[in-house]
Amino acid sequence: MASLRLDAPLYSVTTGSRARFWFSVLAVLTTVLLISWGGLVTSIDAGLAVPDWPASFGSYDPLKTGFEDPNDPSARWWHRLPILAEHGHRLIGAVVGVLTILLALWTWLADPRSWMRKLGFAALGLVIVQGVLGGLRVVWVSLDLAVVHACMAQIYFSLLVAMALFTTRGWLQEESISADTVSSKRLRTLALASVAMLYVQIILGALLRHPGLGVHPAFATIHITGAFVAFGLILATFITIQQHFSGLRLLNRCAWFMLIAVIVQIGLGLTAYIVLLRETALAQRSVVQIILNSGHLVVGALLMAATVCTALLTLRRVPQEVAVPAATPIPAAS
Repeated sequence: MASLRLDAPLYSVTTGSRARFWFSVLAVLTTVLLISWGGLVTSIDAGLAVPDWPASFGSYDPLKTGFEDPNDPSARWWHRLPILAEHGHRLIGAVVGVLTILLALWTWLADPRSWMRKLGFAALGLVIVQGVLGGLRVVWVSLDLAVVHACMAQIYFSLLVAMALFTTRGWLQEESISADTVSSKRLRTLALASVAMLYVQIILGALLRHPGLGVHPAFATIHITGAFVAFGLILATFITIQQHFSGLRLLNRCAWFMLIAVIVQIGLGLTAYIVLLRETALAQRSVVQIILNSGHLVVGALLMAATVCTALLTLRRVPQEVAVPAATPIPAAS
């Protein structure tokens, strides 16, 4: 099975690498906000509230504070929930794009690992594709592109979290799991199967969430069944880590986060589905439904990212001759 190697023996935890780690965390948190805002857009059917792209109501002024014409639908847009949702999503997306550009350039200039530098520009490419997909979804009035946009967002977010992982002390300093034991091979298989199953769930969830496709009971049953299959795989991964790799702190932290997230996610999903069925029968949509749907989307993204990180840690290899000692000091800032 393929493995990930640290190909830069001299790379260690420094003041600069810690600063880049925290900048990566900032980009991750901003993306969480973007994903949750996107959930609001979908939940209130505001995807076409701003009918043009890349302009907004014919203007390239991002804040549009100068438009006070009452006949202009974009006047005081922050007071109009559908436009606030859609235009706000675009503004946050632009901030995420700028952060990704800075992170890619910083990684290219400061990180000696060639694969890490390539990941930075892969993230940049993905965020550009995401922006274009979101814009074309509006221009072409395409629900199919809305689904693709939602699924691509999860790939981008997981990549961004992985880049933060690759600058942590645990990734740089901790010992990797053994390569050839039965337990390590089983763990890798379970972790990768969990990632695959979760992504299938993300696709199913995107098909269920976007308006116009409906919530068919049989389709929803498949999604709910898949949730329990994913839970079983994640639980098996967690148990294997606790039994055989409890000494690896970062791997254990990811495993605990993954387990807690999948439990919360199943609870949110079932509750959201029950509320949806009830409110559909009453022909209404409450704030509770919007919060549950958006929360389910965000926790799903966090769960996917945690599972990807767990899988990456099972694939990680640190040859003994290039491993960085755990006691490596962080130089004081000059």
